[in-house]
Amino acid sequence: MMGDRDFRSIIKNAIDSIGKELEIDIDASDYKTIHLQEVVQCLRRSYYDRTDSKEVERRGFNDLTSGLLRKLEYGSEPKIFEIDDIKLKGQSDMILDDIIILFRSSKEIPEAPQANDLLYLNACLWIYDKPDGMIIYITSEREEFTFSLTRDKKMFEEVIRRVRVLNDLLNEQKTPILEPSLSCLDCQYYQRCFISKKSSKQLSLAEMLGLSKEN
Repeated sequence: MMGDRDFRSIIKNAIDSIGKELEIDIDASDYKTIHLQEVVQCLRRSYYDRTDSKEVERRGFNDLTSGLLRKLEYGSEPKIFEIDDIKLKGQSDMILDDIIILFRSSKEIPEAPQANDLLYLNACLWIYDKPDGMIIYITSEREEFTFSLTRDKKMFEEVIRRVRVLNDLLNEQKTPILEPSLSCLDCQYYQRCFISKKSSKQLSLAEMLGLSKEN
């Protein structure tokens, strides 16, 4: 009977299945090819994705917007930018009238664009050799807000630096340093980065209060 079925679980499984199909195709063993998404987000997260991955928890269909548009390929096939012997691979969501467009989901209308979204868009402008682009944020309430950007060389140089850093760390099998941000709260690797430190603090506090096992 319908009343006996767990529809929340069914919906979650559906979102997870679609999400897996829409994931950016990254060859974890190919350190010579770095995807743009890997370097605009936390490098430690990207490192774990390649070396010891854990499935991400998807919240809803709104989070799948960008991936769906990439799959439809509105003039935005993946493109390579050569950095010495490393390949930076990027893909925009849409190219319309020579303008790069990214679509991002948001809980509410943002006052300013996210830093990683700006880095991603600016890098796409250089990869596709376009002068201007925009980020369109869409909320679950179907509100939208747009930010425009003209490509910036210094911002792209920062992306190139991070490409080289991630490539070096992967080759050396060294875990990147922490890059704390609000996105840590939703990261599937949160416990690896913070819980052990939290536990050690609790232990130190217990010892200070004279609650250690020796007592």
